[in-house]
Amino acid sequence: MRWKCALPALALALAYASLGAQIDPKTALAERSGWNALTAGQAHVAAEAFREALASDPKNARLHLGAGLAAALERRDPDAKDEFERALALDPKLLDARRRLGQLVYRMGDHPGAIRIYETLVADAPDDGEARDTLERWRRDAELQGRMQQAIGSHFTVSFEGPAETELAAQALESLDRAYWRIGQLLGIYPPDPIGVVLYTTEQFRDITRSPSWAAGAYDGTIRVPMRGALDSPKELDRVLAHEFTHALIRTLAARGVPAWLNEGLATALETGDLAWAETRVHRREPVPLRRLQAGFGRLSGEQATIAYATSALAARRLLEEAGGFAIANLLRDLGAGVDFDEAFLHRIQRTFAEFQATPF
Repeated sequence: MRWKCALPALALALAYASLGAQIDPKTALAERSGWNALTAGQAHVAAEAFREALASDPKNARLHLGAGLAAALERRDPDAKDEFERALALDPKLLDARRRLGQLVYRMGDHPGAIRIYETLVADAPDDGEARDTLERWRRDAELQGRMQQAIGSHFTVSFEGPAETELAAQALESLDRAYWRIGQLLGIYPPDPIGVVLYTTEQFRDITRSPSWAAGAYDGTIRVPMRGALDSPKELDRVLAHEFTHALIRTLAARGVPAWLNEGLATALETGDLAWAETRVHRREPVPLRRLQAGFGRLSGEQATIAYATSALAARRLLEEAGGFAIANLLRDLGAGVDFDEAFLHRIQRTFAEFQATPF
């Protein structure tokens, strides 16, 4: 699951900021600055603003909510959890805080805890269809994983449903280890903690991840892959797992701030190294400007997604050729730290993003 702050983020920000008149003017100004910064994606600025406001008004539940959102965007998950819990202690009916707490706890890996939080949320907001749907998916996934077996390697833990998938799980571990060393060496980064991988049937994968029909895998802190005919196509298994592992690797460097074209482009370019298909696709028509590929590709149709992936992969390959993997890893670190994209790109790639994008792939 991706962490979504732009919610209703604008609506939430405006709604809460409008309440500022009820408190001290200086505190209200800091609060408004915090919500505006969140809306603009400036997590560090927002964190400072809410910290200032809380110094004057420490029992304000919505200020703790804002501080939690800022901390979550900065991947300070324990701090975010504390802030959401404080907000709920002050105002148990602050549903946004409970919703964000549940999402955060799920991201932190405590799935039973997240389910309990969402059970309370649904009880308090029975008309919240999205919360109800999320709770049901989490329950189904927990029930499914509860009966799964595991294959444990040095860097990955693969969960699978039964003896029939034992061979596939072993192949997946071998494939993931190859990707770990190959891609890790290129970028100069090796994730320190084991990464969870779950092998699903196609139906289970669609039900749990809600991915589009063209998706061959998903990463939300866990690599999730539909088995399909993977045993009959080792190359396809290698490709999908390398793609999703690259997403996991990027997450260790930058939990936020990475445009979709760079995230998906790197994952696609590092699958196998063969981008002849992408060249063919892009040369048939005008490539999509990278500025239009900032958001995720999940809502695109199959053909639109193919063009988006092809364009992004060719751009990522050129970045790798021109700047090298270490420079790209540092670019990702900068983005994760909240550095402006154009500033970070110029510093790490040694040319402006506008110049890079203007050069044909």
